[in-house]
Amino acid sequence: MVRTVTLLGFFVQLAGATMLLLYAVRMVRTGIERAFGASFRRHVTTTSSATAAASTGLVLAIVLQSSAAVALLVAGFAGSGALGFAPGLAIILGADLGSALLIQVLSFDLEWLTPALLAIGGGFFIKSDRRQLKQAGRIILGVAFILISLRFLRETMLPIRESDFLPAVAAYLEKDLLTAFIAGAILTFVMHSSVATILMCVTIVSIDALPVYAATGLVLGANLGSALIPVWLSRGMKTEARRLPLANLLVRGSFAVLALLVVSRFGLPQWLLGFGNAQALITAHVAFNCLLMLVVPICAMMDRPVSILLPTAPASVIENPILRPALDESALDKPTLAIASLRREVLRMAQVVESMVTPVMALYTNFDLARMNAIRAQDSIVNSALDEIKHYVASMPNDGMSAEQRNQTRELTEYAIALETAGDIVGKQLLILAQEKADDGVLLSRDGTDELANMHERLLQNLTLAMNLLISNDLESARLLLEEKSEMVRLERASRKKHLKRLSNGSAVSFDSSNIHLETLRALNECNSRIATLAYPILYRGGQLLETRLIENLDKVDRG
Repeated sequence: MVRTVTLLGFFVQLAGATMLLLYAVRMVRTGIERAFGASFRRHVTTTSSATAAASTGLVLAIVLQSSAAVALLVAGFAGSGALGFAPGLAIILGADLGSALLIQVLSFDLEWLTPALLAIGGGFFIKSDRRQLKQAGRIILGVAFILISLRFLRETMLPIRESDFLPAVAAYLEKDLLTAFIAGAILTFVMHSSVATILMCVTIVSIDALPVYAATGLVLGANLGSALIPVWLSRGMKTEARRLPLANLLVRGSFAVLALLVVSRFGLPQWLLGFGNAQALITAHVAFNCLLMLVVPICAMMDRPVSILLPTAPASVIENPILRPALDESALDKPTLAIASLRREVLRMAQVVESMVTPVMALYTNFDLARMNAIRAQDSIVNSALDEIKHYVASMPNDGMSAEQRNQTRELTEYAIALETAGDIVGKQLLILAQEKADDGVLLSRDGTDELANMHERLLQNLTLAMNLLISNDLESARLLLEEKSEMVRLERASRKKHLKRLSNGSAVSFDSSNIHLETLRALNECNSRIATLAYPILYRGGQLLETRLIENLDKVDRG
């Protein structure tokens, strides 16, 4: 009975330490994505060579704390046609190495930093009103929690290593590396994090609770499991998107199997074991991912075989669902179904607006009249959708609707109006400015171009957030969308000040492009403000929005 209680306590503590580690890794990734996620597309899709692409993947994996997250990100860009196969695969392979280097950094004895990280991160996250500083605090706290979870993991393993249970399992895995390999792959797939899995292995090896040979099998299996994760998560994407995770699985999986055969036959070299078991395991993992870099120069050669495995689906003659209205006239007498239909139509409007916003900055760089006219044609779809929504709402019988349903209908209609205005800003302001820039031969300064691109990327990110919010009505997402509105205002103000400073310094380029730069800033911010209006009713219902920020009682202020 005592042994059962002890074993149960061990598993509870192990689960707690593992969950804290997973949460900490996700916390860091969330902070990075919220702070810099809008810039990822530009950095990923502008790589000029295989080496540059691999370097981009390496940095992204360290930043996002996950090679699988990078693989999914790259797959999405490939599916949209923004990234080719060869640079995409090079980025993913670079991300594998970046993930391995991250494990090396996190394995150092950094516990002395934990109190400082908690104090600084907590201060930024709780006290700061600036979004960037708040997310920096989230990232710092996440790193501190990783260090704490690793300490908990060591403390959990220390008592059990002298028992009969752990040595028996460790001895079995040491004799059967194939089982260790499969166990590592399954554990990584279940945890959805190779970083967390390998850090666990390194921590257990460091206290001599697991032989280094058994841990090597687990780590090689973790490499396979890490490649399986994006294959599974991308299964619903386009064929072009699914090819990159599959290619990564073929490369990384075959290398992992070959490495397992080599270790099973020859073991680990003595010079490697001289570093100590934990460091030997990390070095072997880094060396394995360095070997994967040999594939980077020949990534293009894998395009054809992977295309054979995943051929492009034949062109469909089915109408694009975005072009087809979602309003169901037969549901008018059923308020619940009618509101659901109305929500789908508003979501369709948001998708059309997104397709209008996406290519705008490309027109600023390389103006294309045909593309501009295509975007203007989409604006007519948005205008028509708003008219249909107004008629649909007017046809809904008020008698059978509750007060809550009437509020939902009104809010959706108001948001449809906001989306139509956002579409007008794109069609009647941004497109005209892009054409004016091309006709007059105006050049934007490099800094000015980067500032506009940053705001444009944030606008697209906020559009995605708004579409998710339209479905979920999540309070936290609504808060984030409203925070993003304030951030866009700050970015516009900061860019305006920088632009005026460039003018005062005598920049001829800034002078020539002044009107276009400032008008584009204002239009991007105004478009974002319309998109963010969805957050207000959700926050108001949740009691997280004040009716007014004005001082209501001036007498109290005077007396105070």
